[in-house]
Amino acid sequence: MPQAVHGPFADPAVEARFQETARTLRLPFVRVYGVLFMLVALAYTIANPMFVSHEDTATLAVYFGCMLILAGAYIGATFWPGYVSRPGIDFAALLGIVFLLGHINLVLFDELIEMQEEMHAVGVMNRLSVSAFAAVALASRPRLFLLWLALDLVVFLATVIPVQSHGAGLWYALLSYLSGATIMVAINFAIDRSSRGAFALAEALEAERKKNEDLVYNMLPPAAVERIRDGRMVADAYADASVIFIDMAGFTNLTKRVSPGHLVEVLNAFFNHADACAARHGVEKVKTIGDAYLAIAGGNVTSGNSADAAIAFARDVLAGVPQLQDVAGTDVGLRVGIHSGPVVGGVIGATRMAYDYWGETVNMAARLEGTAPVNGIAISESTWLRAKDRAEFGPPHHEMLKGVGEICIYQTVPETGDALPDISRVA
Repeated sequence: MPQAVHGPFADPAVEARFQETARTLRLPFVRVYGVLFMLVALAYTIANPMFVSHEDTATLAVYFGCMLILAGAYIGATFWPGYVSRPGIDFAALLGIVFLLGHINLVLFDELIEMQEEMHAVGVMNRLSVSAFAAVALASRPRLFLLWLALDLVVFLATVIPVQSHGAGLWYALLSYLSGATIMVAINFAIDRSSRGAFALAEALEAERKKNEDLVYNMLPPAAVERIRDGRMVADAYADASVIFIDMAGFTNLTKRVSPGHLVEVLNAFFNHADACAARHGVEKVKTIGDAYLAIAGGNVTSGNSADAAIAFARDVLAGVPQLQDVAGTDVGLRVGIHSGPVVGGVIGATRMAYDYWGETVNMAARLEGTAPVNGIAISESTWLRAKDRAEFGPPHHEMLKGVGEICIYQTVPETGDALPDISRVA
């Protein structure tokens, strides 16, 4: 979870995302301010001829014209895609506006002195509106705002000093500016802190949402998740899939000889290794059942020829048996059964949901596993006919399977060499 209480985020990538998000959210405010400022400038332009001398009216018209052009360019720049990543645009535009406002106030001060002395502070009040906007526009860049204030102070003093012949007037003008600037700094700091806190919370919530989403997608296929979100039933039919059933031989005896912790370590090594093999061969893990591993090729995950993908996956899993024996500390082995045919997949229930597969093909794969030699593979005739890689399979023989009858089976015992994947290091 990102943390930022007294400064920028420690991670530059997070800080960059915050800056982009904050400036994007302030875009409407910037545009509205620019339009309002242009309307105020137009109002002054209309009012000036009624109260200001002709000579000063012409001067003010030039300044206000420049201000309107600058404000319009400022608004236009906010529609440029590169604006969000360039806070210098706000800095320069607002500094230019306040610079022009200072020159306008010089002219207005002269006119106001001639009309009524009590109106000298009108120009200072106008500057505060620009300072307030700068405090918000540069909220995510406190140092940049302080630099802006320093330059604004220079412009302010250049405006005030020529019209203040008495030292007291200068001091009071400076105190007036500093009091307003202090409030603007507080506003800038408060907005920066609150926006960073809100961003950090949003980042944490997004991280949790992503974690939960990854967990859901790890349990269910993406297409199934979308249908569940829409309230639809998840039911699919696959005409040509290959189901792989892998069981650990000698597991019952192993449970009597090792501690529960060691037993879990062995199963963890087996299942993690099988998961890695499934990812390599485009095979979909369905579930684990005790010490058995059920997978499918040609279901939700596209794998080309499902029979070849299933056989290659099974060989890869069996190649890790020596390392599995090292973890177990005793002789253990694996048996694999593969059958190809139609299956039905879907999600049933409203709690602890999982995408499962059903059908005779699944049952047949489980039956075939019982006929496989230890560390060998048994496939049905339908899988043998679909497969292109049949070199290691022996001649067919017939066996009677419970609940199925007599079927034709092909068996093989894959050779294991020295260069085997090390599943003993899989966490």
